[in-house]
Amino acid sequence: MITKDQALEDVLILDLTDEKGMYAGKLLADMGARVILVENPEQGHAARGIGPYYNDVPDINGSLLFWYHSTNKESCTIDISKPEGQQLLKALVKRADILLESFQPGYMESLGLGYKNLAKINDKLIMTSITGFGQYGPYSNYLSSNLVSMAMGGIMASCGYDDIPDSPPIHCEGWQGYATGCNYAAIGTLAALYYRDITGQGQWVDASIHEALSCTTEAAMPNWFYTKQTPKRQTGRHHGIQPTPSTQYVSLDGKLINGFDIPPRTMERWNALLSWMKETNMEGDLENDSYRELIRNRVRTGPQVLEIVSQITKFIASLPAEEIYHGAQKIRLAWAIIRSPEENLNDPHFTEDRNFFVDIYHPNIGKSFLYPGAPYSFTETPWNIRHCAPELGENTNSVLIEDLGLYEEKVNNLRESGIV
Repeated sequence: MITKDQALEDVLILDLTDEKGMYAGKLLADMGARVILVENPEQGHAARGIGPYYNDVPDINGSLLFWYHSTNKESCTIDISKPEGQQLLKALVKRADILLESFQPGYMESLGLGYKNLAKINDKLIMTSITGFGQYGPYSNYLSSNLVSMAMGGIMASCGYDDIPDSPPIHCEGWQGYATGCNYAAIGTLAALYYRDITGQGQWVDASIHEALSCTTEAAMPNWFYTKQTPKRQTGRHHGIQPTPSTQYVSLDGKLINGFDIPPRTMERWNALLSWMKETNMEGDLENDSYRELIRNRVRTGPQVLEIVSQITKFIASLPAEEIYHGAQKIRLAWAIIRSPEENLNDPHFTEDRNFFVDIYHPNIGKSFLYPGAPYSFTETPWNIRHCAPELGENTNSVLIEDLGLYEEKVNNLRESGIV
């Protein structure tokens, strides 16, 4: 039971995003904000039409993608393309702290719902617009997608394989482009909220997914700025200006180990690794002083480095993955098992110690489902999923009647005319 206040529990957010912006609303809702998802009365949110679905049955209320990204949100259906729907939204804006939207630049203005108009209604309003390329500039009206964002933002050029001839760039799985853009949008929104707490003044936050990705290309952009060199993509490891050895090794039970820091970069870790390898007589001739000199000088290429890698490869192949993983971490080597996502469901670090996964009850189905939990833990303002994603229009009556003071007859008339 949550007894402490959540960080954003006094904040009201109107969420008019599609699939590219929905994660921003979830991040803020799970921190306690009341988030009203404003959906089209007929189609609903775009993610409702994207699978996979519960029981593999396409259903506007059964998208697992929508479920995850809409925890703690309410659903109020309003057709904002119609004048009466626009008036309803403006009435909600009077009460709101934040409005999130991800329409093409200019669309909200065309409806009389741009920031300048809404700020006249509520000058404390923070409006965050999440788009592929931002509100202005030569690309601003270009169409985008997660794939386009990954390609144009520079991330994709660094992802792929160096052990397959002529292999092309590949994109990260899991809608990472949208997730990165939404993280930056949420950060910008919180910064604007902090500014408003100090000054009383709202503002417009222009969040560009393209720019969010372009500033998260790891070493690619700084290398080009300072040396005019482009890092090359490498299989299963960081891109690099110079080729680096593979970091993937097969354990005794056939699992892959990601062996970062091979050879070790410090004498302390090198000596600890040698001691561990000697327990099973797998050190070969690595105790030779020439190898110590190599480690001391942080040499990363050459025949002796290849010999170190060869011996360590054999050592990893002699033990089960769990033993290699925990043994390496014990001596401060950053090695890890390459796990599939589902394998993490049984990791005691998550399940027993961190309580990462949480059960969320779905009253419309009558059962609970396991969800990923919080990426952070607060001591004073707890993160919490209070309820599952809403069914389409589940909260329309309560929002319009209780928040806006409309009579039930008026709401019924709006529903019959397709406004809600």
